[in-house]
Amino acid sequence: MRTPKRLFDFIDIMASERPSENAVNSKINGKWVGLSTPEICDLGNKLSAKLIKMGISPGDKIAMISSTNRTEWVIADFAMSQIGGINVPIYPTISSEDYAYIMNHAEVKCCFVSDKEVLRKVREIESKCPSLENIFSFDLIKGCNHFDTLIDEIANKSAVNEIKKRKNAIDPMDLATIIYTSGTTGKPKGVMLSHNNIVSNVIASKKRLPLGYFKAKALSFLPLCHIYERMLLYLYFYSGTKIYFAESLETISENLNEIKPEFMTAVPRLLEKLFDKIIAKGELLTGIKKKLFDWAVGLGLRYEPYGKNGWWYEFQLKIARKLIFKKWQEALGGNLTTIASGSAALQPRLARVFTAAGMTVAEGYGLTETSPVISVNDMRNFQMKIGSVGPLLDDVEVKIAKDGEILCKGPNIMIGYYKDEEKTNEVIKNGYFHTGDIGQIDADGFLKITDRKKAMFKTSGGKYIAPQVIENAMKQSVFIEQIMVVGENQKFPAALIQLNFEAIEAWAIEKQITIDANPALWCENIKVQNKIMSEVNNINEHFGQWEKIKDIRLTADVWSVDDGHLTPTMKLKRKVIKEKYNLLIENIYTAKKYYARTVFFCMFDMCK
Repeated sequence: MRTPKRLFDFIDIMASERPSENAVNSKINGKWVGLSTPEICDLGNKLSAKLIKMGISPGDKIAMISSTNRTEWVIADFAMSQIGGINVPIYPTISSEDYAYIMNHAEVKCCFVSDKEVLRKVREIESKCPSLENIFSFDLIKGCNHFDTLIDEIANKSAVNEIKKRKNAIDPMDLATIIYTSGTTGKPKGVMLSHNNIVSNVIASKKRLPLGYFKAKALSFLPLCHIYERMLLYLYFYSGTKIYFAESLETISENLNEIKPEFMTAVPRLLEKLFDKIIAKGELLTGIKKKLFDWAVGLGLRYEPYGKNGWWYEFQLKIARKLIFKKWQEALGGNLTTIASGSAALQPRLARVFTAAGMTVAEGYGLTETSPVISVNDMRNFQMKIGSVGPLLDDVEVKIAKDGEILCKGPNIMIGYYKDEEKTNEVIKNGYFHTGDIGQIDADGFLKITDRKKAMFKTSGGKYIAPQVIENAMKQSVFIEQIMVVGENQKFPAALIQLNFEAIEAWAIEKQITIDANPALWCENIKVQNKIMSEVNNINEHFGQWEKIKDIRLTADVWSVDDGHLTPTMKLKRKVIKEKYNLLIENIYTAKKYYARTVFFCMFDMCK
């Protein structure tokens, strides 16, 4: 089989040399509807011909804004890439103002939208975007040109020849896409990735993920506008893996049980929520069932790969898998063997317990600027170490700077930031991309991430604080939904915390504690405050004295993407959160009485 060199090659080669039935599947009117690779090529060619007829030239920018992953996205991506169009995917959840900024900055000529809400936001700024000539919708929406009208014509001979001419003219080093980073501060930057950037990452990643040719199904639900899921989409085509697009985040469980995939991607927050739900169900068990459940979970939390815990542990694990963990697998479809985790730091306990349950969590690391994978764990060939992000991919070089920053070089490194040579030169020096992450490589070649360079801060005593390490540990508490450590230039670190309202409610019922009917007021309840501080103090024991969280403030808001607390990939927008809760933070360091002190006097009351 030919080796892909450009993005459209993945589908083109598979369609001609190893055609796959039901290669891409979306649920339409309650039924899964699939397209084969030849059908995708046919529809893509029709769309390419129509785009050429509309005046789309090589180098023109086409925006893609979709609330869910869907088949139309694949067709459009294939069609524009093979005629030299530049795909500019945009997160649907950002503001209309950010839509306008990206479209004007990229000089977007044409835009595909998924639904009414996305169309509404685009219509709001359409008049402010002089380059935008056409808008097409995937859903059938009154007053908007529908996607199907672009693919209802058979491409004539002249169009076919023009498509071939353009395909042949595309070099692997040519710009393929501009991905605007969601960013935790300031305006988004347009990351320019070439065909070769992404293709090289696909081929290298294929060696690390257990996707045998035509032997797996994958559930796709992380946004395709992010390079993480998009790279994996091309990898699925490359390996003949059948792709199923989840209907929404709310239907993941249902979709898993319908299609029974072997593979899926996830962000740590999803795994945290899955684990919390499993534990919550386990708490409802009684008698011998409860004891067996607790025993299996305890066993899973001690898991180490490759039999490092000894034969007796492995013997017990076999029993736990048959009695308990099998049910976990069944709840996720029954066939799930591998979960690729990325985007944020993963709690080692989650990697241990899910892998022990027979669903290997392969944690990896990368950035949009690195296409994205730099390293990833693989259970095969002793290439997995829990707590690390795995060995480096082939052809990817990493060195650690004197200050601990991870520097990366390889074919996966971006061309640069679009229209911003200054920022490009700030992060690419002597051929190395400066990731902004702090890490280390151990003696076995495994990369470990410590923190974001920009997130680290000093207390007034001159001690360095790595907030992400602390935050990741604190989220082991079922009562803490989100947390951000603060305390730059202050005497001690503290934290803003968003409660897991469901867990707090269950705890209050169990302890027969009366709390207000309005969850927003729970943050003011002294018993709730003391409970959370107790959880924090327990986890504090794992940190040095200077790292311990001395005080907390609870926020009544649910931290979300829509309200600006989180990026679309669920990372904290630290600057935004600091600004939103500036008064709370100030109160921590000006109040005469700290929660930490209060706990001491209220411990008896809590234990009732």
